[in-house]
Amino acid sequence: MVKYMLNHQLDLMFQALSDPSRRSMVERLCRGPASVSELAKPLAMSLPAVVQHLQVLEKSGLVSTSKQGRTRTCQIEPVALRTAEQWITERRTSWERKLDRLGDFLEEER
Repeated sequence: MVKYMLNHQLDLMFQALSDPSRRSMVERLCRGPASVSELAKPLAMSLPAVVQHLQVLEKSGLVSTSKQGRTRTCQIEPVALRTAEQWITERRTSWERKLDRLGDFLEEER
């Protein structure tokens, strides 16, 4: 069950990151919290469209939002980024080991 939940969370994260506008928002939020209007400023889309993108990022766990007065502030969720980073690192490490073994084999065959 835990593995299913992790895979589901990774699916949501990678789906969220598949869109260039959402990646742009994540990149901006990596520099620090921002309001929805600040995130919308460089994007060529309506504020409601930005909010929809943010909902996808929130559902994936990559971003959280809080509201103070009339301002909704967004921030990155580092734990979610670490989860994706760990998954990618595990895949990369596995392939590096395989390539190292192949390299060793090819050296022995010379």
